[in-house]
Amino acid sequence: MKQKILALTLTLVLIAALFTACSGTKEHVGGGIDDGVLRIVCTTFPQYDWVRSILGDKLADAEVTYLQDSGADLHSYQATAEDFVRIQEADLFIYVGGASDDWVEKALADAPYAETLNLIAALGDAAKIEEAVEGAEAEEEEEEEEYDEHVWLSLKNAKILVKAIEEKIAQLDPANADVYLKNAKAYSEDLNALDKEYAAAVNKAPIKELLFADRFPFRYLCDDYSIRAYAAFSGCSAETEVST
Repeated sequence: MKQKILALTLTLVLIAALFTACSGTKEHVGGGIDDGVLRIVCTTFPQYDWVRSILGDKLADAEVTYLQDSGADLHSYQATAEDFVRIQEADLFIYVGGASDDWVEKALADAPYAETLNLIAALGDAAKIEEAVEGAEAEEEEEEEEYDEHVWLSLKNAKILVKAIEEKIAQLDPANADVYLKNAKAYSEDLNALDKEYAAAVNKAPIKELLFADRFPFRYLCDDYSIRAYAAFSGCSAETEVST
């Protein structure tokens, strides 16, 4: 009799554990640690700021990490072992997706369950190939075309990317999807207002040309408002020579 009771008890325990495991899988859509905390890792500050704005009051219930908070430059940044662990534990990993993110492939190989968002890919046709601007000589050796990584330097791009981030977060936390949508719409309205201010300022300007004696990261912004730009270096490459 005791053996039957013990067998029945073990069976019930196993069934309960099975249902608990299944329930946890459904609740936790992303990868990382299944403890109810939404973990989001961002490689640049604009992403980090957008995520916090979208989360709004729910930020207190989430863990948002900005990897480059040490002041590291996007173009020379290399992830540390601690960064790799954070990405492995993340539910959502947001990165730019340009040439400077050559380390990301290795990070994602170690974090197969994390949701990811490549900002350049999210822009689709709005993403632009980096090109030499007038005043800068192209490099002698032809290289493979690369996308301009400075996607956040455009209010129009920002609206697209905020929407993409909001949708990803809503997928991970559908219970609060309405909150994230409301916050994203409010943020987009602010971007629209700022966009109009930029356009009005440029329209009033007697000169619509900019001269850069350094690298040129503002292609997206200049294209948005039909501003002509001249620069010593194309993109953020310092391997070109200034033309005469």
